[in-house]
Amino acid sequence: MSGKHITQIQEELYMKNRQVGCTQETSAVKAGISVRSGRRIEKGQKSEQKERHWRTRKDPLQDVWESELVPLLEREPSLTGITLWDYLDEKYPERYPERLLRTLQRRNKGSIILIYIKHL
Repeated sequence: MSGKHITQIQEELYMKNRQVGCTQETSAVKAGISVRSGRRIEKGQKSEQKERHWRTRKDPLQDVWESELVPLLEREPSLTGITLWDYLDEKYPERYPERLLRTLQRRNKGSIILIYIKHL
């Protein structure tokens, strides 16, 4: 299991099995982790996952987000991700593929919250 992060559910399952009397080995197998990881869990040693400070890929909306889409959202906060994608597809045909729709939807959700807070 080297290299895989242990989930909270796996930790809970391991501890639940230990509490009902299962051995470390049995509890680890049932939780899908190594016995060594089980010992770490019991000792309370958790590996801290550090937050990443770098991007994993270039922002595909970098050229238009601040300059075009944010002003649109500030004027009309009820715009949806599909509306923003339609706008981009009309203005820049074939430059922004439909697979960016989910990215637009996530950003739009976050932007609406920020715009709302800004206007309070």
